Amino acid sequence: MYDMIIVGAGPAGLSAAIYAKRAALDALVIEKNPLCGGQVMNTYEVDNYLGLPGIGGFEMAERFRGHADGLNCEFVEAEVTEIMKNDESEPFFTVKTDQGEFESSTILIATGASHAKLGIPGEMEFAGMGVSYCATCDGAFFRGRTVAVVGGGDVAVEDAIFLARGCEKVYLIHRRDELRAAAILKESLKKLTNVEIIWNSVVEKINGEEQVENISVKNINNNEINTINVAGVFIAVGLVPNSVVFKDVVPLNEKGYVIADENGITEMQGIFAAGDVRTKKLRQIITAVADGAVAVTSIQQYLLG
Repeated sequence: MYDMIIVGAGPAGLSAAIYAKRAALDALVIEKNPLCGGQVMNTYEVDNYLGLPGIGGFEMAERFRGHADGLNCEFVEAEVTEIMKNDESEPFFTVKTDQGEFESSTILIATGASHAKLGIPGEMEFAGMGVSYCATCDGAFFRGRTVAVVGGGDVAVEDAIFLARGCEKVYLIHRRDELRAAAILKESLKKLTNVEIIWNSVVEKINGEEQVENISVKNINNNEINTINVAGVFIAVGLVPNSVVFKDVVPLNEKGYVIADENGITEMQGIFAAGDVRTKKLRQIITAVADGAVAVTSIQQYLLG
């Protein structure tokens, strides 16, 4: 029986593990992937984390996990399949996984979010054959070639900047007439001569034989469709919370995020949420780390009754 089980080992989960250990709570971190760090693992460079400007995402993830390991935090590699709330006479939870069952007085949901899909023809067919959701993972395969990035937020612009360093040409396709990215990223993008922004447009279809060869792009103002030859398509159109497994035990909002306040408290007693999976205004590494710390404080208070 644990005091708390942390589901997910991204920045929020690892931060919670550290704070739980320092608070002398008996905690277990369950992470389904071999490596910890969540989306940080796929980030080429992090330039907005206080005190660590320009650190690589992989290095940051290693440091986070190393900190937890240094405190002897307990981890298990498993995928959670169900959370069961026991009756009121036994106020604890059973967490079912593909590696067995674990019991805990509290649960901290810190599963983060995943890349959203476009849902267009060719997207799934060419996944891994020209379609990617991680520029830093796959960008090297397209060195010297022409690629497209779909999106207009921070991640899309970061991807375009990163790809422009090695690709001959980068098209940035955005459905609006203005980018949603941070001002400093937009300024960096403007300086790149091999990046072309295609405004007010959406990708209708990804085409090719055995791999991506071109994309069909529609202008949403006049419905004109053009074909653009590209070897790769990097999709950066937002996030989808990893919350499906929790839908029967804790309320989710219309987008699937776990409804929780700034203290990480959900409507289900004993279940808390931290990081990108919860309802919040800003989803960044630094806010996820803060979430993990705050949630552990809430859990301490809950356990004290």
